[in-house]
Amino acid sequence: MSRVQAITSRDNPLLVRLRRLQQDGAAYRKLGQAWIEGEHLCAALRARGGSAAQAVVSEAAWGDAALRELASAAAQVAVLPAALFKTISGLESPAALGFLIELPPPAAIDADAPSVVLDRLQDAGNVGSILRSAAAFGFTQVLAIKGTAALWSPKVLRAGMGAHFGLRLAEGLDEAALDALRVPLVATSSHAGALLPDADLPRPCAWVLGHEGQGVAAALLARCALQVRIPQPGGEESLNVAAAAAVCLYESARRAL
Repeated sequence: MSRVQAITSRDNPLLVRLRRLQQDGAAYRKLGQAWIEGEHLCAALRARGGSAAQAVVSEAAWGDAALRELASAAAQVAVLPAALFKTISGLESPAALGFLIELPPPAAIDADAPSVVLDRLQDAGNVGSILRSAAAFGFTQVLAIKGTAALWSPKVLRAGMGAHFGLRLAEGLDEAALDALRVPLVATSSHAGALLPDADLPRPCAWVLGHEGQGVAAALLARCALQVRIPQPGGEESLNVAAAAAVCLYESARRAL
């Protein structure tokens, strides 16, 4: 049975913490917690067997039977007036509901897992989309090199649409950490390497996806067993990195069927 508390003060310590997590994308690294917001993300956490110690809902959401049931999965529930909930929210959504979750400890690298390596990707939307594609196509591990957008930031969480809860995630890595992998590295390139349909893709492998403007760093590229490029008969110079990731991960998954 959840413990339910009504909160009416903007200065309540819980709300101060949630505003920090909402406004500072890297605050979770110090606090060890993340704020996931919206019915879809909260339901995705539950579907993956995850739990939350704290749910936060608006008064209107608490009056909705389905949202009330979802919120009641948490040990504690805070119910807020709508105006107060807006101070902690990054969404324009009628489902004013969120969970404060404890982050898992840093994951050790699984040497044999089909993986995705993110090399200094800057855009949170791209990072979240790639996590979503990784989960969809059976790549169970995502390794983020230093300089990549914070994996548990609100924007990445929203773009990931629940993918976080089914992946092994490690971030803040240097290139030497990839020595732990036994699967070969495969890099994407817009101008070099074999065409993707013709390439002899190793299975499993770790796809390396580079910075939106600079591509994969030279030192990391030197570690790769293979470079591939995606055919673009339309003549565009390059694909968005999240689109390229979806194409490459799908091709790997297709060949494994």
